[in-house]
Amino acid sequence: MTLEIVLEGPQRLMGKDGKTAFVIREATTKDLNDVIMINRKVLPENYPTWFFVEHLEQFPKAFIVAEIDGRVVGYIMSRVEYGWSNIQKGKAVRKGHIVSVGVLPEARRLGIATAMMLRAMKAMKVFYGASEVYLEVRVSNTPAISLYEKLGYKVVGRIPGYYSDGEDAFLMACPL
Repeated sequence: MTLEIVLEGPQRLMGKDGKTAFVIREATTKDLNDVIMINRKVLPENYPTWFFVEHLEQFPKAFIVAEIDGRVVGYIMSRVEYGWSNIQKGKAVRKGHIVSVGVLPEARRLGIATAMMLRAMKAMKVFYGASEVYLEVRVSNTPAISLYEKLGYKVVGRIPGYYSDGEDAFLMACPL
């Protein structure tokens, strides 16, 4: 991916359709109602309000939203942890964790998720010292798995029954 991501201030980008402009930027507390609405609308895994607030307060540089015409249409919520590497077995590292990604259906296929992922990953490395990043994804979520693979993630494990409906998750990781 050759997209040049900046880490300070809003970044205006052109969608893959060549006509829809969007902005990616750090989330603010004013965005949380929109973020929670997107989470409830597009993902079966929902979190309490305090969970979003906590991530925004602790890792503001890696909590990213996307807007089209001033309307929030996507978000990525991340954190940084210290623990065993998912890539270099037996090594303790600072690692980023992509907790949740959501984009409204009408804003998909424009490159928004890719841009938000790249900005969050870069922020986790630059601002929080992460040397790798990981995420969990439903084994049936082929579009998301494809996106993550394009960004350099590899499946490093499988978590049986990870989701509340019993579906397994792939654990995917990427060096930063």
